[in-house]
Amino acid sequence: MTTTVLISSVGRRGQLLDCFRQSFSKLGLRGHFIGVDCSRLAPAAYLVDLFFQVPRCDDAAFLPRVLALCKENKVNVLVPIIDAELALYAEHREEFAALGTTVIISDPKTIEVSLDKLAANRWLVENGFPAVRQATPEQVFARPFDWQFPLIAKPRRGSASVGICVVHSLDSLRSLAKERNDLLVEEMAGGREHTVNVLADKKGRCVCAVPHIRLETRAGEVSKCITVKHAGMMELTSRVAEKLPGAYGPLNIQGFLAPNGEFRITEINPRFGGGYPLAYKAGADFPRWLMEELLGIPSSASFDGWQDGLTMLRYDTAVFLPSKELGNDRP
Repeated sequence: MTTTVLISSVGRRGQLLDCFRQSFSKLGLRGHFIGVDCSRLAPAAYLVDLFFQVPRCDDAAFLPRVLALCKENKVNVLVPIIDAELALYAEHREEFAALGTTVIISDPKTIEVSLDKLAANRWLVENGFPAVRQATPEQVFARPFDWQFPLIAKPRRGSASVGICVVHSLDSLRSLAKERNDLLVEEMAGGREHTVNVLADKKGRCVCAVPHIRLETRAGEVSKCITVKHAGMMELTSRVAEKLPGAYGPLNIQGFLAPNGEFRITEINPRFGGGYPLAYKAGADFPRWLMEELLGIPSSASFDGWQDGLTMLRYDTAVFLPSKELGNDRP
């Protein structure tokens, strides 16, 4: 029997595809991997077993097209990748379930809280979790002496670090706020930036939490990082995942670890993070554990049975193909 997995907005996620393939092999499963993306210029489009070009996820034709593909190809599991599509998949997951497709996605309430950085910060504070101090520009203008520059300015809804900048004065913030109406302001967090890759099962229980230090990023995605078996971060992010309303599947929780050991959270991303392959190589086999639960196989999940101090140093590779295969995306 073959299990068909569709990876949505497959983009550059060749390493994630490899993780799934290796996990299926360990389980003795035959996997058929389908990728969809709005562009044929997506490198991973040529690494999957079957690729379909689809409309952008903000196009009204996107959802019907993906539903049709799931029905036609008997897709068993759908894995969303990018923030822009998460709310849509969460809202319509029952429609996919009716076709026999399980979408690896959290409850719409968790998606809503996570993708709105203002809502996420408020949710963290209201639930007693340590978070970086945050405000709107208007709140800073009203009480400027309560804030010490420089500050971080970033979009209320955004991803991949797009639009994030440092403002060094009140005048700079005023100028920026005139140009953009979606800004939030945060204090500069002390300490080292970390991400924790977390997996929640169908009952919302955290089955694994793998922190890593973010040493270097490119285009908002980590390129150099090291796993760190820090009990405090693991316990805190586990509680966050279990407190979220209906968290399911992979999440990555970002924040800063201060010298005093306090981890203050800046973001919650309810999807596979770009740095997940490090957690996988360290022994946190999320694809395997997801499939074990879906197939009713006894779980081999381990909360802390992964390698501490494993380093990932990313490098570039490439896909080569005749330009005619690019279709309408050919220059």
